[in-house]
Amino acid sequence: MVSRTVDLGGPVHYFDFGGSGPPLVCVHGLGGAALNWMAVGAGLARGHRVLAPDLRGFGKTPLGSHSAAIDANQMLLDRFIREVAGSPSVVVGHSMGGLLATLQAARHPETVSATALADPALPWRGRLRFDAPIWAFFSLMMVPRLAEWQLRRRLLRLGPDRISAQTLTICTVDPYRVPPEARQAHLELARERAGLPDGERALAQAARSLLRMLTRRSFSQLYERVRGPVLIVHGERDRLVPVEFSLAIGRRYDWSVQVLPDVGHIPMLEVPDRFVEVSLDWLDRLPRAQAV
Repeated sequence: MVSRTVDLGGPVHYFDFGGSGPPLVCVHGLGGAALNWMAVGAGLARGHRVLAPDLRGFGKTPLGSHSAAIDANQMLLDRFIREVAGSPSVVVGHSMGGLLATLQAARHPETVSATALADPALPWRGRLRFDAPIWAFFSLMMVPRLAEWQLRRRLLRLGPDRISAQTLTICTVDPYRVPPEARQAHLELARERAGLPDGERALAQAARSLLRMLTRRSFSQLYERVRGPVLIVHGERDRLVPVEFSLAIGRRYDWSVQVLPDVGHIPMLEVPDRFVEVSLDWLDRLPRAQAV
């Protein structure tokens, strides 16, 4: 796992996990970072060159004067694929990154050979379970400036260590399944980001943009424009994105869906070996013209 930076209208940090073959680009979710793929990057690199960028305002990519909204980061993903990874790429997206990957495949199909989505935050008509901490967080994000102030206040009150622990508790069934080196790397990144000036602004912008997009009702046309093969891997006990949404989308658009029992929102960290196994099995079964 080699750390690199490229200029794409501003510095963009990414990890190069090595490997040879067609490019595979991993896109993290809301509040995540390229580190989210550290437990599976080497495994996915069997047969692909694996790259994972930090989106604007996340990980080690500064926000600066840019926007962290969905459309802005989708345009960044498009540029990263064209200028760094090379087209066409397999795009693997988690949660919000799953939405970004789907947008990329629909808007620029020539750049995406196949799409794999981990617990994707995709719009779908359905009932969300009431989960008080999650609802409270996203309700807060809808108020500009107040959201950023509250996020900073929360950081000062709890500190990066407790926030990291709370995040893992919400996103996993068992946080101790996450490999120790991955837990430690995420904690160190959280401590490093605690001193950055634009972290709260990026998180609030991205969250507001995501919530607005999730309430749209016109996404059926977008899903229909995705021409390449699609795999959805979804943790059965995901508290943030109901597995029922992925199952319904898979049935409606004939996308492959693999449900991982007793797994939460971040399967690539909670059960990395299983995630790699399912992903590679699917990729290996694709026709060569689609996989390359």
